[in-house]
Amino acid sequence: MTILGPRQSGKTTLARMTFPDMAYFSLEDPDVRAAAEADPRGFLGQIKNAGILDEIQRLPALLSYIQGIVDKDGRHGRFILTGSHQPRLHEAISQSLAGRTAVLTLWPFSLRELRHYKVVRSPFDLIVSGCFPRLHEEGLEPRRFYNGYLQTYVERDVRALVQLRDLSQFQKFLTLLAGRVGLVINLASLSNDVGVSTTTIRNWLSVLKASYVVFELPPFFENVRKRVIKSPKIFFTDVGLASFLLGIHTDEQAFRDPLRGNLYENLVVADIVKGALNRTSPKKFMNGTGKAGR
Repeated sequence: MTILGPRQSGKTTLARMTFPDMAYFSLEDPDVRAAAEADPRGFLGQIKNAGILDEIQRLPALLSYIQGIVDKDGRHGRFILTGSHQPRLHEAISQSLAGRTAVLTLWPFSLRELRHYKVVRSPFDLIVSGCFPRLHEEGLEPRRFYNGYLQTYVERDVRALVQLRDLSQFQKFLTLLAGRVGLVINLASLSNDVGVSTTTIRNWLSVLKASYVVFELPPFFENVRKRVIKSPKIFFTDVGLASFLLGIHTDEQAFRDPLRGNLYENLVVADIVKGALNRTSPKKFMNGTGKAGR
């Protein structure tokens, strides 16, 4: 099984809580990664029964060895893999583990899951705080959480996927994108505002989508041709990050902000997608059919 999703969405926690008896290895740990890279067969050989390999995208070459082990013993559920970089991991899975692993996608908490904390929150409070598990579990201050989250994402994930010459331009792009949440994206307009080519904007947007920072909502038309050619709207996977980028740090600010309707729409649409993901697959919904579930 492979669990994908944005950073801090709870992939590791879910895997370790669901399979508490499995051996756990984090490939974020330099020592563990070095050992796995130096002797992949020996590293995997120490996992006698079953194991969790966290952040597998840090060493995608390991998947080829996992393929050999799975094909040899034919056991299901021997390895639980987690990863944050969708493009890198998907490419490796398609080459090595196609038909050998189930892929699950885990986003931050849904509104239904947040009810377990038994704290009544207004919609605008949720727009500011967002739905990342750690933020609610540990009672973190949203402003500090998202500041660290953004720095980690920009410094590690984005630079691992694209060559950023000017970090400030990408940060400007993120802020301008947050200002267009819930709208159809005009690449030419964004290009002029950021000061880079439309090709660069398109590439950056692809990286954000591939890394689960934003997602697109296709339009719904009875006419299939229109459904395919019409432009989608852009939303953030977690509305709290969009609010942080816009400088909104309190529920009062969110209530008075001109973009409050767009942010509220983001909160609702993202929760519908989470519901579809948690049930089975959002494929129909995200293809614009307006239907989610089985």
